[in-house]
Amino acid sequence: MKRISYILLISLVSTFSCKETKHSQTEDGNPTYQNAEASVDDRIEDLMSRMTLEDKVHQMCQYVGLEHMKHAENNITAADLDKNDALGFYPGMLSKDVGILAKEGKIGSFLHVVTPEEANELQKLAQESPLKIPLLIGIDAIHGNGLVSGSTIYPSPISQAATFADDLIKEGSRQTALEMRANGMHWSFTPNIDVLRDPRWGRTGETYGEDPYLVGNMGIATINGLQSSNFSGENNVIACAKHLIAGSSSINGLNASPTDVSKRTLFEIFLPPYRRAVQEANVYSIMAAHNEVAGMPGHMDKFMMNDLMRDRWGFEGFYVSDWNDVSRIALWHHVATDFKQSIEFSVNAGMDMNMHGPVFDKHLIELVNEGKVDEARVDYACRKILEAKFRLGLFENPYVEIEKSKEVNFTEAHQKNALEQARRAIVLQKNKKGFLPLAEKGKGKTIFITGPNANNQTTLGDWVSPQPEENIITMVEGMKSIGEENGYRINYFDSGDRSKEITKANIDRAAYHASHSDIIVLVLGENSFRHDWKRKTTGENIDRATLKLSGNQMKLADKMFELNKPVIIVYVSGSPIAEPWLEQRAAAVVNTWESGAFAGQATAEILFGEVNPSGKLPLTVPRSVGQLQMVYNHKPTAYIHKYNTEKKVPLHPFGFGLSYSKFELSAPKVSKADFAGINDSIEVTVDVSNKGTMDGEEVVQLYIRDDVSSFTRPVKELKGYKRIAVKAGETKSVTIPISAESLAMYDKDFNFVVEPGTFTIMTGNSSADKDLKEIKISVKERITLDKNI
Repeated sequence: MKRISYILLISLVSTFSCKETKHSQTEDGNPTYQNAEASVDDRIEDLMSRMTLEDKVHQMCQYVGLEHMKHAENNITAADLDKNDALGFYPGMLSKDVGILAKEGKIGSFLHVVTPEEANELQKLAQESPLKIPLLIGIDAIHGNGLVSGSTIYPSPISQAATFADDLIKEGSRQTALEMRANGMHWSFTPNIDVLRDPRWGRTGETYGEDPYLVGNMGIATINGLQSSNFSGENNVIACAKHLIAGSSSINGLNASPTDVSKRTLFEIFLPPYRRAVQEANVYSIMAAHNEVAGMPGHMDKFMMNDLMRDRWGFEGFYVSDWNDVSRIALWHHVATDFKQSIEFSVNAGMDMNMHGPVFDKHLIELVNEGKVDEARVDYACRKILEAKFRLGLFENPYVEIEKSKEVNFTEAHQKNALEQARRAIVLQKNKKGFLPLAEKGKGKTIFITGPNANNQTTLGDWVSPQPEENIITMVEGMKSIGEENGYRINYFDSGDRSKEITKANIDRAAYHASHSDIIVLVLGENSFRHDWKRKTTGENIDRATLKLSGNQMKLADKMFELNKPVIIVYVSGSPIAEPWLEQRAAAVVNTWESGAFAGQATAEILFGEVNPSGKLPLTVPRSVGQLQMVYNHKPTAYIHKYNTEKKVPLHPFGFGLSYSKFELSAPKVSKADFAGINDSIEVTVDVSNKGTMDGEEVVQLYIRDDVSSFTRPVKELKGYKRIAVKAGETKSVTIPISAESLAMYDKDFNFVVEPGTFTIMTGNSSADKDLKEIKISVKERITLDKNI
């Protein structure tokens, strides 16, 4: 990757902005910046030479869409704005006033624009501005372009992580980029590469779990799918790594509350996915975090945004604030006197775009004129934003064909990917005496289904608007279709559409229906559906004080178990459920996460044996909140002593997931025992045998422990994995490489090094010690990796 230090580039931009520049133009008299044949750098230089300070600052301003404003005005009050992160408008301004700003070239970007018609209308306004600079339109396309009706809804990020299938996620993200561009959007506020530490956090479903390596891989897959090699052209969009940093370890598990972790924990746990997103995937935007870390609000953290990400790790894109968070430097954190000083602190620290709203531009222009913000800082931000617009091809064509969105959204290829993600994401957590699959368990019998997530769109997860019913297969619909094909009668009763609405009367009615069945399927879990805000039980800004099931779900389950019939538990949730007593009594437990548009089909295929389950847990499932923090990659002294009333082992370990096949994994073999230098590699080989009668897929996982180190290291760390299909009776070999980076740690000066000594290599199909087999390798001499790592 090309590396130009942030300070050097600021200096170059400053020199350019101070000298008198002669505007360039093509032979036909048009400005160079409007010439598609000119280089991007030349076009930027020409355009910026024509821009005033005010023009440049306006490129740093983002507003919500006009239709969003109108909706917000009717649903929340001005007093609600400060704490509301979903709806926004601007007191004293009407949507037509914001439209005038766009027409005057005083807005650089919009978000929450959800139709191609509105996207085109906004671009039309921008084309009436003096310089005709197109708008950059961003949207939270977290797992598909879910805020747009009719889009393909893929499984949520935590579900995607459970697939351990990087290429599948990359392809789904490429498809999402196509749907975004067809609808007029250019910038996706994803991936969320926060490394989960506290599953009470409502945004757990937006993450890729608790492991830095897995989170990094999934983040890279998502970025590469969205951006391609350099996000140029009409089929790519910009990705946005978020949130810098450590919001997933907030005090009490509450979104935006303080985080207080050590610098070492930041470098070892939270920052690796960001470094890799920058250095391996060239992510072009990063979003700062709501929270503070050790007293420093994320939106004014110069060390993180500039010194580390830009100067050390080579980030070449731009920063965007999270929702209203620049203003919150004063309003929430109280480290600035007012919004103006908040802007001063944030922009000087490296912030390039304000999400969202007015006054930012007025204050920033004043700050530059007062000498409190260097104009070169504004030039840098403007330059990066313009580069995105040029590379995306917006100057050539800012509009989209309205009908094209209907051709691109929810195509057959996109549906197939979403379904395959769902199939591989579902984790079989229990299967008592091989109760599943159901196909051979008695055709002609009756299956009774109930539960709050059985027949609605909660399977879609957060950041999704209600979708056309014909595009969604609910759990009941999937069970009915495939169950009846297998000769079962399917009986469904609505015992309460949401967990908080399950009444005693409905529990009794459900028990009556269940008593006339042979098998009971309980579809339980939580609700993060964004447009069901009053009934949400998890998701953004809805955090959990418990990991138990909400509402009267356990009372419903208890009533079902009283009938002495086999009960299958199907979880639908972006957050883990810790109900040991429930799972102990169940015949089977299937964790479907939030599996998207085809959750019902994928779940039914697994229950009836058409698909062999292969998902693996991307997080540790604790037995209770009292066990938190419960992660697999803990330090050696974490469990020296015992709890008084609780076990110290989890309900389910990271990387765990059952199959209908019986896989046997051999002890690992290494290509050599000694690791010799920075460019060396050792290959680890494992034989995987399918001793069962059903073809299946297994995820071979490789963990490493640094046996003796200068600073304490985790008892094990995931450093490689590979998903492999193995037919019944077949044996295949899997090879996973170990590099210097796999063995490295940060020393006392935070240099990335491999220390001499022995390392234990562990392979298996989960992180649990009983599932792992070991071999050792050694390093003879200290290895220092690139100083920029």
